Parts: sequence; structure tokens; C-alpha cells
Amino acid sequence: MSSLPQGVHLTLPAPKGAEKILSTEALEFLAVLHRTFNARRLELLENRKKVQQELDSGKPLTFLPETKDIRDSPSWVCAPPARGLEDRRVEITGPTDRKMVINALNSGAKTFMADFEDSNSPTWSNMVLGQLNMHDAITRQIDFEVKGKAYKLSENPATLLIRPRGWHLDEPRLLIDGQPMSASLFDFGLYFYHNAAELIKRGSGPYFYLPKMEHHLEARLWNDAFCLSTSKLGVQQGCIRATVLIETLPAAFQMEEILYELREHSAGLNCGRWDYIFSFIKKQRAHKSCVFPDRTDVTMTVPFMNAYVQLLIQTCHKRKVAAMGGMSANIPIKNDKAANDKVNGKVTADKLREVTAGHDGTWVAHPGLIPVAMKVFDEHMKGPNQYHVRRDDVKVTDKQIADPSVPGKITEQGVRDNVSAALSYCAAWISGNGCVPINNLMEDAATAEIARVQLWQWVKYGSKTDSGKAITPSYLEPIFKEESAKVASIPGIDANHVKIASEYMLSQVKATWPSDFLTSDLMIHLEGVGVSGGSRKAAL
Repeated sequence: MSSLPQGVHLTLPAPKGAEKILSTEALEFLAVLHRTFNARRLELLENRKKVQQELDSGKPLTFLPETKDIRDSPSWVCAPPARGLEDRRVEITGPTDRKMVINALNSGAKTFMADFEDSNSPTWSNMVLGQLNMHDAITRQIDFEVKGKAYKLSENPATLLIRPRGWHLDEPRLLIDGQPMSASLFDFGLYFYHNAAELIKRGSGPYFYLPKMEHHLEARLWNDAFCLSTSKLGVQQGCIRATVLIETLPAAFQMEEILYELREHSAGLNCGRWDYIFSFIKKQRAHKSCVFPDRTDVTMTVPFMNAYVQLLIQTCHKRKVAAMGGMSANIPIKNDKAANDKVNGKVTADKLREVTAGHDGTWVAHPGLIPVAMKVFDEHMKGPNQYHVRRDDVKVTDKQIADPSVPGKITEQGVRDNVSAALSYCAAWISGNGCVPINNLMEDAATAEIARVQLWQWVKYGSKTDSGKAITPSYLEPIFKEESAKVASIPGIDANHVKIASEYMLSQVKATWPSDFLTSDLMIHLEGVGVSGGSRKAAL
């Protein structure tokens, strides 16, 4: 077992077979990132609280007056597309387990976003073995066999990107100078340290998706981390490319500024639409006018979603980078052709809306939907992208971005669906699975987050179902009990984890304000969090 750098403390050892991922040298690199950037990260997180307080008091979000010159300037554009990112018409996403990685890279998608974030429960094993799987995929050593079936990479796998966790999350199994490390820098740093040089050698590069940002200064922090990392490891400056998910309401007002901060490393923006809905509700939590109907009614065509999409495409193409569309979470339905045809029709309509609006690519969650999405983009996007579609016709105002008008009803089934989705996902997440099939959809944390804050706001503002029933804790408690029993009966689900999820969700619907993220709240239930016994410590 390698020794630890001074000031570095692990609460758990490396999972078996992944010891090289947590080598002394890799941990030294992580310590440099932490000591250089963590104080700024914490300051930026405090700024999020300040913005939330201002929103609660009635101050509206708007385009920043102090960065108007950046938005108005026609002189800057972002870096040209890196090799493997010129054509991104269909991307597949999923967690970092070994089988998933091989299947996704072989899927026929243009790129694969390996997800350390919302579709990945951050158990220690998942996070460290996921890094091992990335390294083995890049060096073409990931082949393996299970139950007599061999899994092997194809000759031309999809281009690999990874999504580290957001700035708000800590990695509590790694303490540096007594502080938990940023989960973002942990995920980024290990991947970059072990793979950047090899990726460049193979004609690619370290490519990333960056989640959950709320301010352009958070993008600047990423950019500074990129610059320091390339300098520290002596690899080519500018080799990194990063696509930012616009999935928070504040970020929608700062798209150009985010691109500007990352312009030497930018690969575009993505419509992280499910998390965006969650953020829209959460950020405007103090306003009864922002109470939404059933989440199935919050579609891409409602005013605030349409405004956000149109502005994102216009912004990206103005700065000559990719404007990526959103996720189709549908799963093909086997043994029911009529139902499966209906799924394919929904996906086709969604992708047609995206490509005709000007998107340069889209996301799917299942390999079976790649041909469906690819067909639509092949028919309507003849070149590798649509940067030439400038969308100068778009004029989006701050009021349109924050427009809460969504037609629809709160139904008893919608309430029950939110309870069921939140319980199913949270129980699976605690069990170590962050990507869960629910009602023929492959769901990640965003769905549970929408369900959680909707239940909270319906209780907070005394909402009623369309049948006239008041949504109160006493109304929800028997529904939670019934749905908990159903979820606990699913094979492979731990009943104790369902109980934890139910108690957590009920505490949330009764809270004055909902917590920022359920992934932060539930982290305490994962291995090695808050554990001191049996840890490895540096000799002082």
C-alpha cells in the first residue's frame, strides 16, 4: 500500500484492483487542486446562498449589467471543435460501471458521456472503480467476460467525455488538511491525472461535461483548474474541452458569460432540461405563482422552457460552439410493438423539435434509441453541426426566462407518481444505483429532485388536486406508506433503504424550505462517510 502525502487522509482504502488510481502521486495532484481552489469554491457556494436570499425577498433574476460588454461584443468566439467533437448528433449517457462503459462506447453514438454525477450513486466503490474503468477503456484494457459472454471494445468506439460531480458536493472519503475535498476536483483530477497524456497521444483529449453551475465565476474556477492542471502535468495547453450543462435558472441568464470564461476550452452548452425544471422551482420557492401542475405537463414547449432553449441555441452559434439538446430518457419496450412504436414516435417528435430549432446534437439514455435519434438528425442536419444557424430572430427577455405559466392540473395520480418516483430513486441511490428504470424511463437524480420540490411546494402553498383534495402532510402520509410498500416489494430493493427514503421525503415536504440537493442530504448513508476508524493517515 502506497504512503499518503502529508495532510491527506482517506476514510476508506482503495477498492481491490484500483489501488493505482489512488497512488501517492495522484493524491499529491489532488492535494494541489484542493489547496489552490477550495477556498474560492466555498466562497462561490456562499454566493449561491446570497442569491437565493435575494430571490426569496422578491429581487428578480436578470441579465448582469456588469457583463453587458461581453454579451454585446462580436469579437470573441470559442475554441474550434476538438477532434472527435466535430459531430455530436447523438450522444449516449450513463454511469461508469464496466459493462455500461463498453456497451455505450460500442453503441454507435457519436460520443459517450460517462457520468460520475446524477446517474451514479457516489459510493466509494463506484467513484474509484469508475475511474479505473475510464483508464482501462482509454488504454483498451477494459475487455472482460461474465456468465460466458465476452465484452470487448470495437475498433472505433464513441468519443469519451466524463461528467464530474457539481461544485456543491464534497468527497468526504478524502480529507485534505482536515477538509473534505471538492467532489468536482476529485473526479476531474483523478481522470485528468491518469488519462490526459494518453488521450492526447491517441489523438483525442480530456473532454468534460460540467454540471449545476449557477454563476459565470464558477466557470472561471473550472477554467483556472484546467490551466493549472495542464501546466502541472506538462500536457498541451488547450487540450481540454468542456460542455456546460445549463441546468440552473441563474445560469440561463449568464450563458454568454459562461462561454466567455471557458472560451479556450469550451465545447458548447447543453439543455439539462430535467434539472433545469428542478432549479426553476427551487430558486423561485418563495413565490406562489411558480407552483407547477403535474411534472408531465412541464414540457419543452411551455414558455420558460422554450425561451431557454431558443436562447441557448442562439448563444452557442453566435460563439461557434455546439448547442446540445436534452435527454430522451425513454427505454424501448420489449414484446409490445404498439407500445414501443409509441415510444419511438415520442422520441422522434422530440428530436425533430430539437434539430429544426437548430440544435447540433441530442442525448439518449438507451442504445436502442440511438437509431431513432440518429435518423432524425441525419435527415435534417446534413453537415456535422448547425453553427451556421444563427437564430438572429430570437429575442429572449429576462421575463420570458422566468415566466412560470404552465397549463395543466395537479392530479391525484401526479401526486402519487411523484411519491413513487422519489422513493424508488432515493432507495436505489442509497443502495448504490444512481440510474433507475421507472415506468419505462431511465431516471436519474433530476427526476427525484423535481418530485421532491413539487411535493414540497404543493404542501407549502396549500395546493389542491383537480378533484378538490388538499395536499397536506396528512394527505401524503398514507400515500407514502402505500408506495413504500410497493417499492419495498421490488426484488433487489432493501426495505430499510425505502424506510430511510420515506422518512427523508416526508421531512422535506414539511420543511420551511426544501434542501438544496437530496444527494447532499443522503450522502451520510453511503460507505465511509464520517468514518474515522480504519482510515489511512499521513505520518506527520
